[in-house]
Amino acid sequence: MGEIGPELWVLWGVSLATAAVSAILGMAGGILLLAVMLLYLDPVVAIPVHAIAQLASNASRSLAHWRSIRRDLVLPYLILLLPAGLLSIPLTRHAPPDLLRALIGVFVLVATWRRDWLLLGLRPEAVPLGLRFTLVGGLAGLLGPVVGATGPFIAPFFLGLGLSRFELIGTIAACQATGHLAKIGLFGAGGFAFGQHAPLYLGMILAAVAGTALGTRILAFIPEQRFAAIFKAALTLLALRLIASGLPLAFD
Repeated sequence: MGEIGPELWVLWGVSLATAAVSAILGMAGGILLLAVMLLYLDPVVAIPVHAIAQLASNASRSLAHWRSIRRDLVLPYLILLLPAGLLSIPLTRHAPPDLLRALIGVFVLVATWRRDWLLLGLRPEAVPLGLRFTLVGGLAGLLGPVVGATGPFIAPFFLGLGLSRFELIGTIAACQATGHLAKIGLFGAGGFAFGQHAPLYLGMILAAVAGTALGTRILAFIPEQRFAAIFKAALTLLALRLIASGLPLAFD
């Protein structure tokens, strides 16, 4: 993709639109962007380039909500992120991504609507936040290089914490930004030729920053009391989409 063709304009436009979606909901844009990218690129190219575009989207969102970021959640999240990613790089060549996406979709549905099932009878407050988000970071690091977009996986863990919509969006963005940065480093160390795809991701970076600015303006007009319902509805739709992506594999 060294030349500027119609597919580049499509991906730049989708990057802007999905960054705006993520700025409003705190997630969803990344997986929508990846789904479109996979129409034009092989997975081995789409996932590393997607990481660059999403780093720009999440980093700009983090900056927009810098004062609202819950650092007591972000710092534990970082502990296992990179070590787990190192373990999962070999899986990118062997694990069926569609099956993993479907399993994540099931998890997201359960975590969104039946979190008590995951806690095995424990009360949420009985699980220390630090330990909880250390494990979440480890699982996100493990899954990130394989499935590309882990926003729907980590988002349910932020529900029920009493976060405002700005804390929710800023904190998830900060966690996601570190995850994409780790993926870029891992793929770069593995020999991925990022320079060959510079026109694509440079345009996507600019589009993502513009999309974040647009979505942040729209977010200010969404009432706080409606945000949680919109957030859960978006998670549910994404989970169903993830599950559906694995169905063809199940019937092969």
